[in-house]
Amino acid sequence: MSELFTYRKRVITPQDIDYLTKLIADNPQKSRNALSIMVCHEWNWVQPNGVLKDGVCRGLMLKLHRDGLIKLPARKKPFTGGRQSQRTIRKPDIDTTPIHATVKKLQPIEMRQVRRTQHEKLFNGLVEHYHYLGYTQPVGEHLKYIFFSAERPIACFAFASAPYKLLHRDRFIGWSTETLERNRHLLAYNSRFLVLPWIHVPHLASHLLGKCAGTISEDWQTVYQHPIYWLETFVDTERFKGTCYRAANWQFLGNTSGRGKYNKTQAQLTSIKAMYGLPLVKDFRKMLCQC
Repeated sequence: MSELFTYRKRVITPQDIDYLTKLIADNPQKSRNALSIMVCHEWNWVQPNGVLKDGVCRGLMLKLHRDGLIKLPARKKPFTGGRQSQRTIRKPDIDTTPIHATVKKLQPIEMRQVRRTQHEKLFNGLVEHYHYLGYTQPVGEHLKYIFFSAERPIACFAFASAPYKLLHRDRFIGWSTETLERNRHLLAYNSRFLVLPWIHVPHLASHLLGKCAGTISEDWQTVYQHPIYWLETFVDTERFKGTCYRAANWQFLGNTSGRGKYNKTQAQLTSIKAMYGLPLVKDFRKMLCQC
């Protein structure tokens, strides 16, 4: 059986292309989403917790479609680039009275993991309307947190699957390409960080980062049946200094070049990002580099 390429640990063969071509032809009324679900069941493409790898499968099928290897049916909904329309994410109706206090006076601060809960829409709305990047639906493993004080939301953090290859991180960890491929799921990326703009509390951000570090591995284990040993993020150096990450013991790993992911030139097209990482266990290299 010949091999075309490997996609997210699955070897893609000409026989797979034949299967997908026949599946699409035999189900002309099915949507792209419905087809990807059928493929996941056929290939047993599931996460450790049994949830279908539907987003990964859709990504593969779109790649094959763009490469001319299969022909997907027309989209039933307009493409939004993974971002929901602001019209569908309502601005939350919450108390925005400014809070000027200390971390001590804000206690008790409650941290809630809100993915798949009644508070997930609140999280999405807060990030959409108060984070400078807005809300984008994560693909793959991810968790969402809202911090509350006296039942008022004060901050939102999101963590998602880590990017594949990152020069500074991979050098710091010291793992091989094969080990990276096998153990990348043991990393999480802090994709959104939002302290609501009417909350004025010195040192709050670093305090909340510490609370995340103390519980996220256990939460990931609960949802995805595996722990997390490392956290990472990028900080836009044109907007932020990264002070709260350093105060929470995250390590500066290096700056990006600003060329962007798909730029084939040497020109800087995006802002420089500072990369930070946080080991969650002392023997993180052993845990991440083991076969």
